[in-house]
Amino acid sequence: MFVSLEGIDGAGKSTQAKLLAGALGPDTLLLREPGGTPVGERLRGLLKDPATELSARTELLLFTAARAELVESVIRPALAAGRAVVCDRFMDSTVAYQGSARGLGVELVAELNRIAVGDCRPDRTVLLRLPPGEADSRGAGRGEFGSDRFEREGSAFRAAVAQAFEDLAAAEPQRFVVVEASGGVDQVHRQVLEALAVGG
Repeated sequence: MFVSLEGIDGAGKSTQAKLLAGALGPDTLLLREPGGTPVGERLRGLLKDPATELSARTELLLFTAARAELVESVIRPALAAGRAVVCDRFMDSTVAYQGSARGLGVELVAELNRIAVGDCRPDRTVLLRLPPGEADSRGAGRGEFGSDRFEREGSAFRAAVAQAFEDLAAAEPQRFVVVEASGGVDQVHRQVLEALAVGG
């Protein structure tokens, strides 16, 4: 089983991914994107560094390069060994952020994703739905927004990303499950388990 978690910054993806991995059992592999490999972690540092200036196309290619490395060296072998995989972000984030919010085009990004991952796609994708205004409040309360290149983009950018995720979920209802992320951590976790029909 391969599950990805998606949503705007501040929706609680990292927390929920960790909780879901725990619920799925000790053999579950918990990953994050970009990251999960030495190459991916180095690219993550570059992509999130607010002092780094990148064009939208460069950003897109770096994300897909990190993803290709993660799939080939980590995800495919884990799935082949029968392990469950939970990933904090995956291909849909690139469609939402670079394809839609950055304006590069959903089809272009989808094609690059196909090149990067082949047929290695999540069985289920959990979209943690959080109003952008609430995400802004969460981030500001923790002193987080503005700490990396994406968080500093502001409310309008997050709203565009949120709408892109809604469009993706509507286009693939057989893969996506949408969970309202406005509640407390435990409440959202229970909703994620219910949506995936996982005993918790």
